[in-house]
Amino acid sequence: MSIETDAAEAGTDVEGLARKLGDAITDLPEYQRFLATKEVVEADEGIQTEVREFEQVREEFMLARQAGEATRDDLRELQNAQEELHSIPEMSDYLAAQSDLELRLQELNEVVSEPLEVDFGQKAGGCCED
Repeated sequence: MSIETDAAEAGTDVEGLARKLGDAITDLPEYQRFLATKEVVEADEGIQTEVREFEQVREEFMLARQAGEATRDDLRELQNAQEELHSIPEMSDYLAAQSDLELRLQELNEVVSEPLEVDFGQKAGGCCED
């Protein structure tokens, strides 16, 4: 076999392993819980209304901050809106599930990155560093 053939087969093998990893991740309890809580939050119109209202307050705050016009009261309003949103039990469950999944994915990233000289997840995500 030539070097090119070996490299092509190795590339195919790595892609197959990556697909298997992705499939295995979808079977993780953390991922399943994340999907279940996300579905509940997305299906609840009351929660979606709260999310839209929070996003509006956040957008207004960001615009005021960019214009140099944000006040402490604006920040308090944003924090209160966020606390109100996060206090909804279904949203709280979703955020906890999201955090658990992110922690599990970080653990997997460390395992994948261990033999490499780069942080796999960071480079795969397309993030740039100086």
